[in-house]
Amino acid sequence: MTPDILDQHLGKTLSRGQVAVTAPAGCPDIVLYLFDPGVLEGPLSHEEAQAVVAEPAYWSFCWASGQVLAAYILAHPHLVKGKKVLDFGSGSGVVAIAAAMAGAMEAIACDIDQAALDAAAANARLNGVSVTLSADWATRPSDVDVVTAADVLYDPENRPLLSEFRRAAPLVILADSRLRNLGDDHYRQQDVIEGRTWPDLNEFEEFNRVRVYLAGQSSMT
Repeated sequence: MTPDILDQHLGKTLSRGQVAVTAPAGCPDIVLYLFDPGVLEGPLSHEEAQAVVAEPAYWSFCWASGQVLAAYILAHPHLVKGKKVLDFGSGSGVVAIAAAMAGAMEAIACDIDQAALDAAAANARLNGVSVTLSADWATRPSDVDVVTAADVLYDPENRPLLSEFRRAAPLVILADSRLRNLGDDHYRQQDVIEGRTWPDLNEFEEFNRVRVYLAGQSSMT
């Protein structure tokens, strides 16, 4: 997988779009192909803005919760070391890459967006690790040890995922900046960490406060 392929994917949303290698401030140990704001000279046209809204290239940004979760895993490698880890809604693949770097037996990047899977593969190669790609949560392996997920609860209809994750693996590591209360007592808040989407989208400050949760067997030894 090459940056040219990612540029082609990005071009479907933004004709002037290109990716560039960057290290997000929240997880500087990982480098990623992300949207390069330097290619834009002047504001988006009306047509470009409509295209971005209609088909957003989520994978071309490293969201605050993804950075925080990746950094958390790198700081607590025992949570994933030697285990099969599935990262749900993987986007750029930053969390799956962090799991691989932390010693996971297998890191699976799961996303329904083929462009995101291409980005995860390219970004993994950029960091000298490998990840397995999965386009369908419903066909995930039955022996997953850890599920990770970052900012996947933005839609109320996604709330049932909290219990699905717990049924899918003995341990869930979740990061979220959208909900102040998950409404599920099985998830224990571990930390609140400041983060900012990269490149910066100037989101509301409340979305820069990322809460990290664990559910299940934390193996905190």
